[in-house]
Amino acid sequence: MAKNLRAKLPESDTLVIFDQNPDVLTKFQTEVGIAATDAGASAKGTGIKIAESSRDAAEKSEVVITVLPEPSHVANVFGSILHPRLPSIEPERLFIDCSTIDPTSSREIANAVHSSSQGRFVDAPMSGGVVGARASTLTFMLGASTRSGQLVNRVVPILELMGSKVLHLGEQGMGLSGKLANNYLLAISNIATAEAMNLGVRCGLDTKKLGELINGSSGQCWSSTVNNPVQGISPGAPAERDFNGGFAVGLMKKDLKLAMKAAAESGAQLELAQKAKEVYEAVGASDEMKDFSVVYQWLNSRNVTT
Repeated sequence: MAKNLRAKLPESDTLVIFDQNPDVLTKFQTEVGIAATDAGASAKGTGIKIAESSRDAAEKSEVVITVLPEPSHVANVFGSILHPRLPSIEPERLFIDCSTIDPTSSREIANAVHSSSQGRFVDAPMSGGVVGARASTLTFMLGASTRSGQLVNRVVPILELMGSKVLHLGEQGMGLSGKLANNYLLAISNIATAEAMNLGVRCGLDTKKLGELINGSSGQCWSSTVNNPVQGISPGAPAERDFNGGFAVGLMKKDLKLAMKAAAESGAQLELAQKAKEVYEAVGASDEMKDFSVVYQWLNSRNVTT
């Protein structure tokens, strides 16, 4: 995402980045040609600077984009950013949080930003996975105030630098509500795809012909076309590299938990949620870092010989 953003920004703009994991920063510095030295490093001509902290990055930026795993991480980062008070700038600082967290936590952080008059905050979780991030084909689900219309108009062009589609779903927090509904469906369709592929293969069907059948019929879905759990069907899918480098089982467990929390708060009934939760917990017991399509491999280990 950062590389795509830098490639599409005007040359006069500077991209300031920070990550808590020094290995991630070192890898990024190597890829973009910045010497892997101390924090604060930059390279002439690249338009990129490495910040010393999240606070440092925010101080040096007009637009702050955050992507973090858990609600507590987002709260802690914004706590460090907002205290002490950031210096004022014009136009006012814009915070775009692309993390997948619960809407209630997001609204609390938005309130902290707005009540202290330190900028404007929107939620913009994304869908498309690692493949979409690299190819700049992500879909962003935007939750932002429509009181003046100016905020949405300011945010959308920024998100379009990193993705192919931006859907404004309503007021702040609505982007996350949409993301949790989408990822609940993804959690279920991933298991169903793995079960269907396992069933067909166990019945003697050729894997490629089975994949072609499903992807050309009513069972077709993202989990079968882009992220098929069987090798040889979806080029570039995690199944082609031992389920490494995709959307981790641990992250799907987290998103499913958040969706179930949202359902409880809204009164929505999720009949399959508990069973899906049990499946992902069982799969993650051995390795939470594998792509969540590894459910297929787990099912294989449970097949009964007849």
